[in-house]
Amino acid sequence: MDFLRPASWEEALAAKAEHPTAVPIAGGTDVMVEINFDHRRPEYLLDLNRIVELREWEVGEETVRLGASVPYTQIMEELRTELPGLALASHTVASPQIRNRGGVGGNLGTASPAGDAHPALLAADCEVEVESVRGSRLIPIDAFYTGVKRNALAEDELIRAVHIKKADGPQQYSKVGTRNAMVIAVCAFGIALHPETRTVRTGIGSAAPTPIRAKAAEEFLNAALEEGGFWDSKKIITPSIAKQFAELASGAANPIDDVRGTANYRRHAVGIMARRTLGWTWESYRGTGRSTEGVA
Repeated sequence: MDFLRPASWEEALAAKAEHPTAVPIAGGTDVMVEINFDHRRPEYLLDLNRIVELREWEVGEETVRLGASVPYTQIMEELRTELPGLALASHTVASPQIRNRGGVGGNLGTASPAGDAHPALLAADCEVEVESVRGSRLIPIDAFYTGVKRNALAEDELIRAVHIKKADGPQQYSKVGTRNAMVIAVCAFGIALHPETRTVRTGIGSAAPTPIRAKAAEEFLNAALEEGGFWDSKKIITPSIAKQFAELASGAANPIDDVRGTANYRRHAVGIMARRTLGWTWESYRGTGRSTEGVA
């Protein structure tokens, strides 16, 4: 196994073009586990830790441009206002040591359905900025996940940043695990209210071959909120609407049985998390000031 250590972004792109099979490593929180357990033995490792711009972010008028290697700890501490859902998801990532090393780019590159950032990114809406020596492009998050641990990157492309829409309303994130820390998600759910467009977006993790949105649940809730005048009145969402939303969210899941949980449990848990996070975000939107939770 050869170790490539570029000193600049341009050198990194050139190395990836010359060695398309090279596996990028920054935080290493996923890659090193696979190597240590001999699940992967790449010919080349491409170390991105010297690329300073990957650890930088910029808050714009409508979006946050988040460098691929910005640590979860900094998202929690510096971007809680702009990216509340992702900040909550960051709290659930492993341990403080891993949160100090890992970043969103690693979750996206690995594309595991259990990646903690995915539901929050789907709910917030974002684009993934990728680049190669051929140029750069933006991939909508809805088109990024192409299969189990597969993504839309070309073999010579690297993830540079994520352009995430700044929160214009409350966001929430909930995760079920077999313990309270250092745990891979049994399933996870993210939700974001977008009052400016009067829409709701969701994200589901670890309950399908890829991270997904509960689109039927979103469509139902968007119609119910609009037809019932909820956005303007800020009245309490009726139990029947919340129940139907939860059932549709559960129905969107396509999980498997594994050592962490059964498919039936995952479907059930997704429905529970959908109902709870909808309640938390809507109460926040109504201005009740109710405290939020990060784990259901």
